[in-house]
Amino acid sequence: MHKTINSTEFRKMILVGAKQLELNRAKVDALNVFPVPDGDTGTNMSLTMQSAVRELTACQSSAFSEVCNSVSRGALKGARGNSGVILSQILKGICSVLGKCEKEVDVKTFAKALEQGTKVAYGAVSVPKEGTILTVVRMMSEIAPKVAGKKKNFEDFFKDVIAEGERALALTPEMLPVLKKAGVVDSGGVGLMTIIKGFACELTGEEIVDTSAEMETVEDESLFGDNSNIINMDLGEIQFAYCTEFFIINMKKSTTLSAIDRLRERLMTIGDSVICIGDLELVKVHVHTNQPGRALTFALELGELDRPKIENMLEQNRQIKAKMEAEKKEMGMLAICTGAGLSDIFRDLTVDRIIEGGQTMNPSASDIATAAQKINAEHIFVFPNNKNIILAAEQAKALVENKTIHVIPTKNVPQGFAAALEFDPEASAEENKTNMIHALDNVKAGQVTYAVRNTSLNGFSIKEGDIIGLDDKKILAKSHSVEETVMKLIGKMKEDFHQMITLYYGEDVKEDEAEALCATIAEKYPDCDVDFHNGGQSVYYYILSLE
Repeated sequence: MHKTINSTEFRKMILVGAKQLELNRAKVDALNVFPVPDGDTGTNMSLTMQSAVRELTACQSSAFSEVCNSVSRGALKGARGNSGVILSQILKGICSVLGKCEKEVDVKTFAKALEQGTKVAYGAVSVPKEGTILTVVRMMSEIAPKVAGKKKNFEDFFKDVIAEGERALALTPEMLPVLKKAGVVDSGGVGLMTIIKGFACELTGEEIVDTSAEMETVEDESLFGDNSNIINMDLGEIQFAYCTEFFIINMKKSTTLSAIDRLRERLMTIGDSVICIGDLELVKVHVHTNQPGRALTFALELGELDRPKIENMLEQNRQIKAKMEAEKKEMGMLAICTGAGLSDIFRDLTVDRIIEGGQTMNPSASDIATAAQKINAEHIFVFPNNKNIILAAEQAKALVENKTIHVIPTKNVPQGFAAALEFDPEASAEENKTNMIHALDNVKAGQVTYAVRNTSLNGFSIKEGDIIGLDDKKILAKSHSVEETVMKLIGKMKEDFHQMITLYYGEDVKEDEAEALCATIAEKYPDCDVDFHNGGQSVYYYILSLE
């Protein structure tokens, strides 16, 4: 029985939790409420965990603070979709408590960590909604201190906490009517419980899968072939000027494995980005430092140097900074969408960068931050174009330096187009932001796709394969043909003040089919201008815009 856990055991818990979630990813995806082929809660949460795992496996320290920082940072960088972002915040809160521990953690401390995870997660959501992953983590964190007062080992502690989590999960349909109608529990809650069960399995030895080969492999090229840190896109001041890399070979007889660990610790005192891994046959070293000579001298105490390389990062950044400053502008735009046609339209609207993503793949907070960082402007307007990406876009703000990110809460591509159309390079950033947000009210958007399972939802009895039409909130139409569903959807959405109807057809629709449907719509609604464009999007036959 484990009365305490150390950083090594916590590291294994994260690895097994991530592995358990990946094994059950499809199961979590299948719990998506809407019967559309983009139910990716499990995928988003799994990718978030995998990002945490990558950071964790790159962390060579056994200190709780370093291990926890790796998990927290990795989860945030890889956070995808609302579920992934919330999961990253739960892990951030947990790690903020465990990271303060020196050697071991007892159940009372872990209970406090769960409480902090809940607090941070709730704080990350502007309007927390019960009946979701938040409810599950909250109820577990509320009972955890009580359990910790009675159960002194982690096995019994997790057993009771998991039981409460399962109870919370069972309550989610009662808290969210949409879950009850769909006959499912919250998918994000299931994903979280899968991870927590993985934590418990690591400690009890039940159903443990060897994850080392799959999750801990780090290619040599990733250590030495990528100097992405040399070019800091934020172009801030570089604290350590020289990227220093080398191998140590032909070790001295007096060299021990402990000596390699001490070398790593000494390198950390003179720089950052330290990598010092290997054995008594070969050690690989990488460090950013202002004293490359000392790094080499430290290494010579262990053995011979091989293939030393020292690069001046200051000079490289000076050159890039000069070029970027010469080309810098005040404002830029970033849009997220899927489909070559939709991307082309955004480019025609002078959007600077496009991230591929949307219905079937939500970009992470790190993806959004990286793209925004590459836009050479002081103010960046981000159009998520999907309600499940808005929270990740907000989280990206924390990952971007020396720029101001303005998230325009576009829930669909037509809103993104409307916002981009409002951009005025002569106006201030605040004026543009205000105009863009106001423009969203003038657009109604719908989507037409197919059902992936039988269900009863929004007053419809839906069978797998039915063609369904949705707005941003619910299913409004269904039939057995794409064209009929489009007409029904427009009939439900159109109001007297709408003057324009635009169709963006997907990759599974032919141009002549879209043209014919457009003519039918124009005939039925002669008071509207009707147009169509090739969107090229997957999953959705048509995206509709009514203005």
